Amino acid sequence: MSFTQEEITKYNEALKDKSPLEIVQWAVSKAEKPVVTTNFRPYEASILEVCVAAKADMPVIWCDSGYNTPNTYRHAEAVIAQLNLNIDLYVPQQTVAHRDVVMGVPGVDDPKHAEFTKQVKLEPFGRAMEAHKPDVWFTNLRKGQTALRDSLDILSLGANGVLKVSPFYNYSDAELDVYLEEKGLPNEHKYFDPTKVLGNRECGLHTSN
Repeated sequence: MSFTQEEITKYNEALKDKSPLEIVQWAVSKAEKPVVTTNFRPYEASILEVCVAAKADMPVIWCDSGYNTPNTYRHAEAVIAQLNLNIDLYVPQQTVAHRDVVMGVPGVDDPKHAEFTKQVKLEPFGRAMEAHKPDVWFTNLRKGQTALRDSLDILSLGANGVLKVSPFYNYSDAELDVYLEEKGLPNEHKYFDPTKVLGNRECGLHTSN
């Protein structure tokens, strides 16, 4: 499956008033190997719920940096159990304990930050995508998060040709709060991303894919 940019623009216009579930169902109908990725950050339960509602056995790629808070790990276990997620876990090739000795957690201005980001986020993600070779990638990108994400839409093309689908792209935090409450889903705000530091900094996955 492949779309031209012209087709994506047309489909975005057609999907803009559809519900998240309708968007996911549409994309699943076009996909051969769909996946959803998660790091169990705030509001992730929404994208996971809607994806398994459309396709119960959809692979859920969890790239765990190893630096999550205890709250996030407890939240992840609760959501996995509640939604019966088909989790495929990917972790860095070096343990946190080892990296703490040789590198630590470098700041964004440290020359070692790029290597740190590669080790804890980009390499596991690349390994996951290579293993699954998806044609559709569901993600919880939303407008207003970063300048890059403001330039995207419900559908966008990754650099590798994968169709990225963001069914909650036009949702605000307040609207997602309502969605989670209506679905009886938990949320988690004590989340830590060691590669970002700044809340509005792009994570790296969507600049390289």
